[in-house]
Amino acid sequence: MSTPRRYELSDFEWSIIQPLSPNKPRGVPRADDRRVLNGIYWRLKTGSPWADIPERYGSPTTYANRFRRWAKIGVWGRVFAAVSAAYDGDAAYDGDLEMIDSSSVRVHQHGGNVKKGVRTPRLPPLGTTLEPSAWGAREAA
Repeated sequence: MSTPRRYELSDFEWSIIQPLSPNKPRGVPRADDRRVLNGIYWRLKTGSPWADIPERYGSPTTYANRFRRWAKIGVWGRVFAAVSAAYDGDAAYDGDLEMIDSSSVRVHQHGGNVKKGVRTPRLPPLGTTLEPSAWGAREAA
């Protein structure tokens, strides 16, 4: 049993996740799923861009594509549920479960923008009246 690096899956975690990974037997052979997951895990834990994944994990394009594809077909939900269920009631478990949420994953500065062409009206701050006289405007003659 090998000791995983800091951001890599343990043998126990991999034994739970491996049967859940989609298997596409035809076409070009896929990159090793465990190595890809370790690269994705490293990226999510560090908050780095996809391009900064260490070379030992391979091409960043592979990881970004696999992450998006698996999110689209619901693989991540099944993986998280299976790993959580495996750790429930495990007396040997030392509480080192990793969680990924919006506090540990940064969004690109342009990621929060609204779709182009969609306008939302800007409202004044709360407590501000919409009467022109409240802003010091003069009455129209």
